[in-house]
Amino acid sequence: MKKLFVTLVSIVAFSGFVFGQEAATENKNAPEIEFTSVVHDFGTIPYEGNGTYTFEFKNVGKEPLVLGEVRSSCGCTTPEYTKNPIKKGEKGQIKVTYNTKIIGPFTKSIYVPSNAKTPNVTLTIKGTVSDKK
Repeated sequence: MKKLFVTLVSIVAFSGFVFGQEAATENKNAPEIEFTSVVHDFGTIPYEGNGTYTFEFKNVGKEPLVLGEVRSSCGCTTPEYTKNPIKKGEKGQIKVTYNTKIIGPFTKSIYVPSNAKTPNVTLTIKGTVSDKK
């Protein structure tokens, strides 16, 4: 029991040291990703209607912003995104298309990894596809 306690205390102490080092070495010039909005509500969309929305973002940091592989929570949502580095002050886009042949309410997530100070952002689309065209 004593060994387990010592092991747990050691793990917690080491974790605090590691995370403290990360904060101390944070790049103050790192890119920062700023979205106009992170949620889009389509409301009600007709069956086979327009299920496309473009999220816009800007690099408000100092170094170039590079997105990783942007992916969605399911195959019914397809993201297209800016693949070139986005320089300081420049804008980029993530165009998301939902399959509006699936009737009913939906809420889908789009995961955006990057080299920004906040390296992971989750975007959300939601709405309802009507059974009427």
